[in-house]
Amino acid sequence: MSRWSAFGGVLAVWAALLVVLLPSLFPRRGPEPAEASTASGAHERVVSISWAGDITLGSSFGLPPEQGRSLFTHVRRRLRTSELTLGNLEGALSESAGSKCAAASEGCFSFHAPPQNAASLRWAGFDLMNLANNHAFDAGAGGQQQTVEALRRQRVRHVGWPGQINVVRRRGLRIATVGFAPYPWSTDLRDLAAVRALVARARARADLVVVMAHLGAEGDDQTHVPEGREYHMGEDRGDTRAFAHTAIDAGADLVLGSGPHVLRGIEFHGGKLIAYSLGNLAGWHNFSTSGVYALSGLLTVRLSAEGHLRGGRFTSLRLDAAGVPSPDPTGEASALVSQLGHEDFGFTGLRLRRDGSF
Repeated sequence: MSRWSAFGGVLAVWAALLVVLLPSLFPRRGPEPAEASTASGAHERVVSISWAGDITLGSSFGLPPEQGRSLFTHVRRRLRTSELTLGNLEGALSESAGSKCAAASEGCFSFHAPPQNAASLRWAGFDLMNLANNHAFDAGAGGQQQTVEALRRQRVRHVGWPGQINVVRRRGLRIATVGFAPYPWSTDLRDLAAVRALVARARARADLVVVMAHLGAEGDDQTHVPEGREYHMGEDRGDTRAFAHTAIDAGADLVLGSGPHVLRGIEFHGGKLIAYSLGNLAGWHNFSTSGVYALSGLLTVRLSAEGHLRGGRFTSLRLDAAGVPSPDPTGEASALVSQLGHEDFGFTGLRLRRDGSF
């Protein structure tokens, strides 16, 4: 063999190696597929789920324009990008004028709006609302029933009643949702045995289990998730961390919290995500919007059929003086969530990239 033939053979080998190695060294960028490739080369189903903060569609402070649609004008496009969008609805949607608050009471807040305002939730992109919270019975049992009927007319599902499991299908996957709160009209999050039992029942009926809960103390000084029980105005709201960890250990794939009305950190437990609070998403002059109260966010996660996290994004939002959200290009909310995650949970806290992705 001549010297040139041998040299040509070496070049051929190197060329073949480059063909194999270059795609892995410089992968193509593009939109994330709905089916992700696994190490074996097979494709796995991935579903996107979004969670927003507390929502009120009216209160004694007034009713929003356009039957509530104006609350979501600036965030509607983002709410509608996921295959399953969830929120926490605070207050009643009913014709009843009754209120849990006495006429001369101070420090009592009653949230109440006409049933037709439920259409704004469907228009905004919500698929299911959690009703397990302290304002679910603001218009009594009758008001709660009218709320459910108003949601059904708009094809918006609900969860949060004692023992209730709501299963939806997305991409062929069964996704079970359950709601908890420290109140008699919901499964009590303080009863950890009841938490385990309900999550286990949901697990038996679905491929993925999403837990929503109204928990934690309220106030602009409540951004941290403490160890032990939390109280608000003398009310025992349970051990926030113990509840969330119990839900994950019992089979939940995602735990989504609300209630403090401020942002809190996001934690990994057993490889699963726990978002303790996203603050307030939208209201009409009923939420404080000063300081940290103005910061909000929209959390979107991508889960495989086995419940493995395949990425996600936290979109920073800011509320105006009335309580209407808009995207915040400064990313102040995502920076705070990252900081709180590190301070409260250390290496198990979620650290967001500058653009809010993870």
